[in-house]
Amino acid sequence: MSPVRLLLATRNDKKLVELRRILSSSDISGMQVLGLGDVPPFPEAPEIAATFEGNALAKARDAVAATGLATVADDSGLEADALGGMPGVLSARWAGRHGDDVANLQLVLDQLADVPDDRRGAAFVCAAALVVPFEVRILGTQVVKTQTVVRGHWRGTLTRAARGSNGFGYDPIFIPDGDWRTSAELDPTEKDAVSHRGRALRALLPALREFLSSQCPPTQL
Repeated sequence: MSPVRLLLATRNDKKLVELRRILSSSDISGMQVLGLGDVPPFPEAPEIAATFEGNALAKARDAVAATGLATVADDSGLEADALGGMPGVLSARWAGRHGDDVANLQLVLDQLADVPDDRRGAAFVCAAALVVPFEVRILGTQVVKTQTVVRGHWRGTLTRAARGSNGFGYDPIFIPDGDWRTSAELDPTEKDAVSHRGRALRALLPALREFLSSQCPPTQL
């Protein structure tokens, strides 16, 4: 039997690599993981929800409606204690232009320039959503059967200068609790084991297993 197709709804190539790596390290098999570049393009609504969960769900629902494929989407960001939890859901466009990692990171450092070390606490947050469509259409409309949303949380502190090249986004200025290295200095396997995205996707595994069990004979799981 052909593998079950699962869409990861992101156009961030580095995030896609990380998501695929985390899923491939799980005990789930019989699944072909696709990215948005593997499916025909479709209009994508802007991320305007007030929560990570809202944005993740919106992205997954849009992808399901456009492709008919079960979809995992995530929304993640940095919450700095001294900035009242910001950038939060605005993390990817904190400096004004979506996806400008260098400008976003530098703006956070500038805003925290006078903040003492003992008040530089922060957390990475990731909400991951799985949306599964019906295999039938009612009056021509594809109906969502199930949706699951989970959250991963990773505490740490923020440095005063960027270090490391293994990550992306705010990784070079985030030191996880209990470590002295930034997230961008961690080996990818180390990062996946403790990161917000790794925790969220592992929390999503039971829902993924349930979905796969409805599509495949048990011997393929």
